[in-house]
Amino acid sequence: MSLVLGTFVGVLALVLGAYWVFVVREEAGAHRALQKRLRPQEEAARKSKLTLAKSDQRQFGVALFNGLQSLIDQSGRKKTVPRLLFTSFMSGFVTGMVSWTAFRVPVVALAAGLLAMMAPYALLKRAVAKRMWKFEEQFPDAIDLIARALRAGHAFPPGLAMVAEELGDPVGPEFKLLYDRQNFGMAMPDAMRAFAARVPLIDARFFVTAVLTQREAGGNLSGVLDNLSAVIRERFKVKRQVGVISAHGRMTAAILAGMPPVIGGALFLIAPQNALLLFRDPLGVKMLIGAGVLQALGMFWISKVIKVEY
Repeated sequence: MSLVLGTFVGVLALVLGAYWVFVVREEAGAHRALQKRLRPQEEAARKSKLTLAKSDQRQFGVALFNGLQSLIDQSGRKKTVPRLLFTSFMSGFVTGMVSWTAFRVPVVALAAGLLAMMAPYALLKRAVAKRMWKFEEQFPDAIDLIARALRAGHAFPPGLAMVAEELGDPVGPEFKLLYDRQNFGMAMPDAMRAFAARVPLIDARFFVTAVLTQREAGGNLSGVLDNLSAVIRERFKVKRQVGVISAHGRMTAAILAGMPPVIGGALFLIAPQNALLLFRDPLGVKMLIGAGVLQALGMFWISKVIKVEY
């Protein structure tokens, strides 16, 4: 009874401690960041006292944090970097403990834990890809709406506001943020460049380049935007055609990737004693590691083959 109680207390302390480190402390850090913005001179004086080594470490941590936060923003999900890290850590920890309890093989438990730890990041990347695909599909409509607003006599910022009001996610919220930033004091070139950095699409860069060039050199912006929307629609049509052409290769990759775990699960159900030999026998563990490495190399090679540049 004492062992069970000690295990429960230890796991509870681990979970609560991780929650404090990755969630509560981050919220307190956000509060401190707000105070820093209110006292810029004091913050600049404090930063000047940092050593070079601490400054480099801080820059690396800030770059990593900003990269993950940018990925979260691009996915459109309402979460923070600490919660993403906490989810990844708990997924890997729980999966590793379950695998260790089931197989008692350190290599298998470690591999399962690492895969589970990477799963939230992979799902986030998939969410970003889906959202950017939808953005690219809606983007020509947004450009056409701005062009029509300009021909009707409106200025460029009200055209951004119209896109934010008329179109849904993901184009609407992105243009609303763009409009709000320039409306609350950010210079339009800076707001446009931030928009291009936030939306990692070449079409968004074309749009920003066209707008900034027109603001500096003049010209018919509505006509430029009409041509740009037509080009984007043609590019998106080509992308869909490429997706149709490469569908057979992607289906083959999915089948080849899913076949080993499906067959392994079926083997566990049919003959569990024979399947456990792969995990308990040293030769079986080596065979599993070799199979995993070859599977990863094969999937990497297939992904390179079916990825068509256009």
